[in-house]
Amino acid sequence: MQKSNFSMVASFYKWFAIALIPVVFTGFSTVAPPAHPLYVSVTEMDYNGTDKTIEISCKVFTDDFEKAMSKANNVLVDLYKPKDSALLQKQVAAYLKQHFIVKVDGKPVEMEYVGHEIEEQSTWSYFQVNKVAVAPKKIEVQSNVFFELYDKQINIFHVQVNGSRKSTKLDYPATTAAFDY
Repeated sequence: MQKSNFSMVASFYKWFAIALIPVVFTGFSTVAPPAHPLYVSVTEMDYNGTDKTIEISCKVFTDDFEKAMSKANNVLVDLYKPKDSALLQKQVAAYLKQHFIVKVDGKPVEMEYVGHEIEEQSTWSYFQVNKVAVAPKKIEVQSNVFFELYDKQINIFHVQVNGSRKSTKLDYPATTAAFDY
């Protein structure tokens, strides 16, 4: 699965906000800047005609993900050093399945959780939709990932079917998008 260049851009903005903004605007400020200036997720969806699957990868800031899952489960969640890895896997899958729903050609599909991995300050979560016999004519997404936390949240989607790539973004409070092929 191909990862986007979002990591480099996000890292730059995070570094810029933490390292330079207090210095540039106030000299050396004692006030801590926000965790990061962007509240964004990036989801890649690719139809794999050979395997008859849709492969889904979703990249989010790890601190936001921990905060959202902690709120949803009413317990502190640590993605970097989990006390119970099996429980964490269930929490990751449950949160994303609750806040991200996919329809293929008008029918809801089951997303199978494959796993997740940490990449610097980001977490990649992977899902797969099985038994997609023919290339989809329409893929619909409903997503409110982190909307319970931030009214500046942006969820970006890149969807590819048979080499045709389409993209859109959902700014809070918009939750639905459709991709026609």
